[in-house]
Amino acid sequence: MLATTAIAQVTVHPDLPSYEAVSGVSGNLTSIGSDTLNNQMTLWAEGFRSFYPNVAIEVQGAGSGTAPPALVQGTSQFGPMSRAMRGTEIEEFEARYGYEPTPIRGAIDALAVYVHKDNPIECMTMQQVDAVFSSTRNGGADAAISTWADLGMEGDFANQQIALYGRNSASGTYGYFKEVALFDGDFRAEVREQPGSSTVVQGVGSDLYAIGYSGVGYMTADVRAVPLAAGPGETCYEATGENAASGFYPLARFLYIYVNKNPNEPLDPLRAEFIKYVYTQEGQADVLRAGFFPIVPAVADTDLELFGLSN
Repeated sequence: MLATTAIAQVTVHPDLPSYEAVSGVSGNLTSIGSDTLNNQMTLWAEGFRSFYPNVAIEVQGAGSGTAPPALVQGTSQFGPMSRAMRGTEIEEFEARYGYEPTPIRGAIDALAVYVHKDNPIECMTMQQVDAVFSSTRNGGADAAISTWADLGMEGDFANQQIALYGRNSASGTYGYFKEVALFDGDFRAEVREQPGSSTVVQGVGSDLYAIGYSGVGYMTADVRAVPLAAGPGETCYEATGENAASGFYPLARFLYIYVNKNPNEPLDPLRAEFIKYVYTQEGQADVLRAGFFPIVPAVADTDLELFGLSN
């Protein structure tokens, strides 16, 4: 996986602290959830273990939908999700434990709409994205977009059908894209569902006339991210860290880790220190290495307070 130039230019906020190891931290951790966050959780695990070599951390990334049941069943300590947990998922957890799961927002992701590197398209509106990928067109487009000519492309592209690539329904990326880019609509049957973020990018990179969606951290030299506009006549923004954090880029999102935290009890040292590590210079440097965008101190302070922790 290659980070984009835009990500490489982003830096960790200088006011976040450096991590300092403490005594009494040992044991095993399991993370079950988002495929988008699989590389990120692995990097955090490796960074954390550099301070605590005796800690064992297992990371499984089969999709955000696998995180809530794993937390409910107690088979994982961390549930990474590339979308917010749904109301029904929270209710199932609360029915078991009597309180809601607690999320941290460890990174910011820009979901990219990818085309082949040789595709010259300059911009798409969210309504056009919806008309390409959905059967419902809740964004308001008058007709489906099925060929590149429908997007104003000329020459060799004009008469070519658009090949569609996306994630499967277990994916938080699938759910987020459905909610935001499809305006809560339904995907077209022609979308070729892929089991992972990287396979979407591989599919688009091998097909000159393809389009797909995946996290910006999965960009390779074979694809490019199309700048997006919130609506017709509005400014197109690239999928950069600055545009994602400011809210200008319309497909930016927080990436979450959900935790079973009893509000009447302190966290055990192992989970507490891992969470604190995420919000340090080292933890957010791992975010950049994973191809995502780092959070700012205000987000860190708010989330740490939920766990009774402080940096």
